[in-house]
Parts: sequence; structure tokens; C-alpha cells
Amino acid sequence: MNPKAIVMRTAGTNCDTELVYALKLAGFDTDLIHVNSFISGKTSLDDYDFLGFSGGFSHGDYLGSGKIFANKLKYNLEKKVPQFIEKGGLVLGVCNGFQILVKSGILPGFNNDYSSEQSVTLSFNDSGNFQCEWIELKKEQSKSVFTHGIDMLRMPIAHGEGKFDPGSEEILNKLKKNNQIVFKYVNNPNGSVENIAGICDETGRVLGLMPHPERNVHIFSDPLKLLEKENIKEKNGAGLKIFTNALSYIKSERNK
Repeated sequence: MNPKAIVMRTAGTNCDTELVYALKLAGFDTDLIHVNSFISGKTSLDDYDFLGFSGGFSHGDYLGSGKIFANKLKYNLEKKVPQFIEKGGLVLGVCNGFQILVKSGILPGFNNDYSSEQSVTLSFNDSGNFQCEWIELKKEQSKSVFTHGIDMLRMPIAHGEGKFDPGSEEILNKLKKNNQIVFKYVNNPNGSVENIAGICDETGRVLGLMPHPERNVHIFSDPLKLLEKENIKEKNGAGLKIFTNALSYIKSERNK
């Protein structure tokens, strides 16, 4: 039986089908379900191994990017997402999904606390503009279960509020000490503090990042690879490794 993934959507999410596709390509049985189905009790996280939050503009990004969706998680679902994590589930938040994870207090998850007040944020790009471009990421030494076998990654960004801000030197130092900084930009596109593009919780099972791995799951999605197409035999894009690593981790945990 394949591991099961769920992508939680709401009004304004618009990268959910791409995230579902990437998970299916990696080998997950994947469902796309509206958050209201969880709030009503019709759908349960107990039936899944992986929870994804996609990019987009949830609820029009009113009150700030991801804030309304974050409040739904925090106040309508209460302990359901924290309990899912505590039981060993994996969580991935991409772009708006990353914003949702930090604004709901799920990340950075210090001391395995996923219900705390918001401590870090993603604010407006230094450019003052929405930025859509391909960037390079360098993997840091972290606890993340999503990054095995990865060194560098190319993938696109598409955000107006992607500047990572830890809020204080104390929190930044704690992220460093705990090995919770997962990816850094090679060339910082948005002014993120210390080039940080993605962080994880202390278990390594919750990952938030601004760039979009689900948009580089086929090799020729990357425009640079099109220039080399006659010499390339690999069909998978670099971003797919994030999802296959998640699948491998879940399978390995089942076999323990």
C-alpha cells in the first residue's frame, strides 16, 4: 500500500494541482481536499502520512500572506495538525504554504511546540515587487528528512512576500544551533536574512520553503536544461527529489 498524501486547499490556492501531481509522480496516493472538510470532521488527517500546503494567494492574502488560512489551522483545526506531526506525519509548505506554517506557529516548532504564537515571518521582498524567476539553492546541514542526496537545487520562485525574517538574533541563533536552516539562496532574490530560503522543525519532518520544487519535477521544466537537452538522459527534474525523499522516509519508518 502506497503512502497517502493530502494537499489541503482553500479559496485562493492556485498551485495545489501541481503539488498533487508532484506527489503522485513520486509515488504517493494523493488527495486534494478543501480545509472545510477537515473543519467539519468529514475528512481526518489520521488517514494520511503526508500533509501539503501549496502556493497561491489563500484568501487573497488579506491580512498578510497566508494569515487567514493560518488562523483556520490555529483556531478551527486546533490540535489536529500538531497531533498529526507528533504522530510522525510529514508536512511540506511551499511559498504561500510556508507563510501559512510560520503564521500559524507550526514552524519553527521549537521544543516540538506546533501551537505557539508566531515567532518568524515572511515579509515583503526588498525589491518591493512580485518576483518570478529561476534561482539556485544550496542545501545546509539540517535535520530535514526531505533533503537526502541533495546538494544544489534549481527551481523557480513566485512571490511578493518571500523575505525570511527570524525577528531576532536569538531566534536566528536558535535555528542555527538546532540545524533547522534547510536551504539558502545562492543569490538572494528577496533580501531574506542570511539568504534563508527554507527551514524545518526540530524533528526534520516539517519543511517550509519559498521556492517551488513542484514546478521542477521534469528535467525540461528548467530552461537551462533545454540548452543541454541532447546530452541529458535523466528525465526527472531536481525538485522531484524532495518528494521521493519524503516517500522513502515514510516507507523506511513503516519497516522499523
